[in-house]
Amino acid sequence: MLENALIMVAIIFIVNVVYVSLMTIRMILTLKGRTYIASFVSMFEIVVYIVGLGLVLDNLNEIQNVIAYAIGYGTGLIVGAKIEEKLALGYITVNVVSSNPDLEFTRKIRSKGYGVTSWPAYGMDGDRLSMQILTPRKYELRLYETIQEIDPKAFIISYEPKRIYGGFWVKQVRKGRLLKRTKAKSNDAVSNMQAKPTKEE
Repeated sequence: MLENALIMVAIIFIVNVVYVSLMTIRMILTLKGRTYIASFVSMFEIVVYIVGLGLVLDNLNEIQNVIAYAIGYGTGLIVGAKIEEKLALGYITVNVVSSNPDLEFTRKIRSKGYGVTSWPAYGMDGDRLSMQILTPRKYELRLYETIQEIDPKAFIISYEPKRIYGGFWVKQVRKGRLLKRTKAKSNDAVSNMQAKPTKEE
């Protein structure tokens, strides 16, 4: 009986983790405007939900089942958020204020494939350079690293736009321009390493 009870607890926990993970992903997809994909995910979500809830209701007198359901719910939220983080759907807008008003900053960012709009600004201590940069979320950390390399003291704030319309840059990104630049950079690095003579040579 103990073995059967443990199996039931494990099943309820796993089912609820899967259900809440799917629910979290479906909600995020809906917020990002991926309605059809969200609808497809919701079909699996509701089936898993019915199975999990049915197992708990049929064994409601067993407190361990209720606890497993609750723990599975909380764990599912974490798992769903981690999955969405790995998928990195959508775009973010990054606003940067640099104490260096030189437009070379803008050129360096744009040369890496990011969409940049810049304008002069004025701060308490003098002239500034303000930039608005659009990037897919999967390249967000790489963008921050690039900005920090150019100006470690740059002020950065980011937010996620709900809708994006128009502009040539979005079309280029959807065609994989940033990805191609990344691959080309990696291939160049490999070629340079292979071209270096070894000590034996």
